[in-house]
Amino acid sequence: MTGIIGKKLGMTQVFTEDGRLVPVTVVEAGPCYVIQVKTPETDGYGAVKVGFIEMRKAKNVTKPMAGVFKKAGTPAFRILKEFPMNGFKVGDAIKAESFTKGDIVSVSGVSKGKGFQGVMKRHNFKGGPASHGSMFNRAPGSIGGSSYPSRVWRGMRMAGHMGCDRVTVKNLTVVDVRPDQNLILIEGAIPGPKDTIIEIRKGK
Repeated sequence: MTGIIGKKLGMTQVFTEDGRLVPVTVVEAGPCYVIQVKTPETDGYGAVKVGFIEMRKAKNVTKPMAGVFKKAGTPAFRILKEFPMNGFKVGDAIKAESFTKGDIVSVSGVSKGKGFQGVMKRHNFKGGPASHGSMFNRAPGSIGGSSYPSRVWRGMRMAGHMGCDRVTVKNLTVVDVRPDQNLILIEGAIPGPKDTIIEIRKGK
């Protein structure tokens, strides 16, 4: 498995070799640097911790993390993620060239926040009649009987906070890789607005 941290730059469209016009999301992927290697003997599991985007002010790093960065011999990074990978050592760089055209990847990120929304937008409710004074337009309707169950069932779909959830989109195709620009073009949409930090994972 290969994983990398990236930043969503936006969407565009490109032509494939067979002449199809496909929408793609442009991601600035890496370079990420391995700052710590975790092993089952010392940590109970195997993984690598990688860093992305250097911190503007090193003084803002906590003392424990400053020791980790100093031991790794790398600058302080603002974004840190762990990936269940092996075969890497501290200081190794993971770049966009780790991925190739045609790879199937999973992308994880935080979806756009939409604030407090009603049931029609949040849960795709149909709503009521739009004319002739029905007075029932965008309301949720009944949420529980008076005599039974005399309460609201747990999990009832109602209005509330929407978005800002961690979302993973699987089985996306890498359309193109541009190592000289640290860019990966992924077919389709991925979670979050522009400049969202995302994780790209290849393999099972």
